[in-house]
Amino acid sequence: MNLHDIRKDYSWGALEEDKVNADPFKQFTIWFEQYTTFEVPDNTAMVVSTIGSDGFPRSRVVLLKELTADAFIFYTNYHSQKGKAIAANDAVSLLFFWPEMERQIRVVGRAKKITEEKSAAYFNKRPFESRVSAIISPQSEVVPNRNHLEETYFKFLQAHDEDTPLEKPPYWGGIAVYPQEFEFWQGRVSRLHDRLRYSKKTEGWQIERLAP
Repeated sequence: MNLHDIRKDYSWGALEEDKVNADPFKQFTIWFEQYTTFEVPDNTAMVVSTIGSDGFPRSRVVLLKELTADAFIFYTNYHSQKGKAIAANDAVSLLFFWPEMERQIRVVGRAKKITEEKSAAYFNKRPFESRVSAIISPQSEVVPNRNHLEETYFKFLQAHDEDTPLEKPPYWGGIAVYPQEFEFWQGRVSRLHDRLRYSKKTEGWQIERLAP
């Protein structure tokens, strides 16, 4: 398959040092709020990359559920492949790709579990079916087939109706990623793209321009 002739011109916007916010979290919020004006599915989707015990990086798409003043938060099964990887090596990266605005944001940081109380509060807000799936799914483990998953799911439903309180399992909860570096990328004409990197310092953030 030859893909040499597939090209796109970038002309949506620019990224200039004197016009960005000095706080990368605020700059992220500005861009994210602009992105939410587009009617796209899963506008909170982000790629989370971890390092496995075999030394290989692994990436997958998850949904961002909260942005605080110093962290990005998502939820997962702690026994999953990414949960185990983070427990062994807390260095992770996040990637947001927003083609409608010809933008990309890369985040590098350290990950840690959030409190059980906060995880439980979010778990209890989830739809009943999503809570059931979180309880019965041995995420990332090998299972015999699809029927096995469905049978386990429906067997659980037969024993629990929507009025049944479901306790958050201890192996499920939130992960907070505390950034040490951001990179904001804006596509430009002639492939002379804009790339601004924010590096965390003792006091505030340093902003530098990178060559495309």
